[in-house]
Amino acid sequence: MTPQERKEYELGIADVWNKKVSDFLVGKTIKSVRYMTHEEMEDFMWYSKPVIIDFTDGSYMIPQSDDEGNNGGALYTSDEKLRVIPTI
Repeated sequence: MTPQERKEYELGIADVWNKKVSDFLVGKTIKSVRYMTHEEMEDFMWYSKPVIIDFTDGSYMIPQSDDEGNNGGALYTSDEKLRVIPTI
């Protein structure tokens, strides 16, 4: 694959995922934000507890350390007073 072909391929993937993520998130309303419980952490077989963002439609988001879900993950924010929402 040429560098140009690789670039076009990566842009295509970005377009697909931008649409999927936008379709899921745009227009949602956050109902609550809380840290994962110890029991939930054990159910996921993780060693750290990330935040859980619950939406009013019943869906939720949980940050992971990687695509495979090997552990809970932190969130970077644009708030200067809260740059990172850590795992605990």
